[in-house]
Order: sequence, then structure tokens, then C-alpha cells
Amino acid sequence: MQLHELKSAPGSRHSRKRLGRGIGSGLGKTSGRGHKGQNARSGGGVRQGFEGGQTPLFRRLPKRGFKNGPFKRDWAEINVKALNVFAPGTVVTEELLKEKKILKNTREGVKVLGQGELTVALTVQAHGFSKSAADKITAAGGIAEVI
Repeated sequence: MQLHELKSAPGSRHSRKRLGRGIGSGLGKTSGRGHKGQNARSGGGVRQGFEGGQTPLFRRLPKRGFKNGPFKRDWAEINVKALNVFAPGTVVTEELLKEKKILKNTREGVKVLGQGELTVALTVQAHGFSKSAADKITAAGGIAEVI
């Protein structure tokens, strides 16, 4: 198979609707929008959940329970297996992780998770550690420091 022989899967590509093209298209004159009314206008339509002025369903239903959204921490997560790129004895900080392009953005802090194995002894400074990550770092002869 060569590049010029590649074809899309049948039915995966559709030709776009050409609106307002007159006879034969089925989408002439009003272009499939009907006659007048809010949805026939440019920029027309209603927002999501709008029910024509009737109180919308999401406002009619009772709200219950605790929502943690405003208090949730947005961690930048990293697994211990990603720390094997550092030389033994290195002090791993969030700046060093950014510099090595292991993390793009530290968000509200760095949390180290325990997936994979760690083979080098490192001092890892982060805002949080899972229990398994802290155990793996200390088992490799390193130190897990919470900052």
C-alpha cells in the first residue's frame, strides 16, 4: 500500500450542505430554516435548557448534597516511573520537572502518584504524595518531602 492508494472508509466523509441553491437541492429559499421566527434569524435560537419562558427543568428540580467544586484542588500529577530520568541524589523540584519538560504546567501544585517502579534514590519535593508513591521513593533510598 502506498500513500496515493489510501482511501477514506465508506460513509466517513460527507459533502457539506450547500444552502439556498434553488431547485433540486431541497434546501433552497429558506435554507431549511422554515418561515420567519426566532430560529430563522441570523444569530437566532435559544440558549441550552431554555423552555420558552417556563421555569427550566434544572431549576425545577431540588438541589441536594454537597458540591465540592469551589474547594477542589487541581493537581498536576506525575507517576514515580517518570522520575527515573534523574541522576541519583538529585533534588527534584517542580521547577526541575518543568525544565526537563516532564510537566508543562504545575497548576495548584504537584502530586506524585505511585504507578511504576523507581530505581534511583532521589529527594522529591512536591505538594502531595500518594501512600504508594511515598513508600516507593523511600524504598529506593530517597526522601519524599511535602512542601
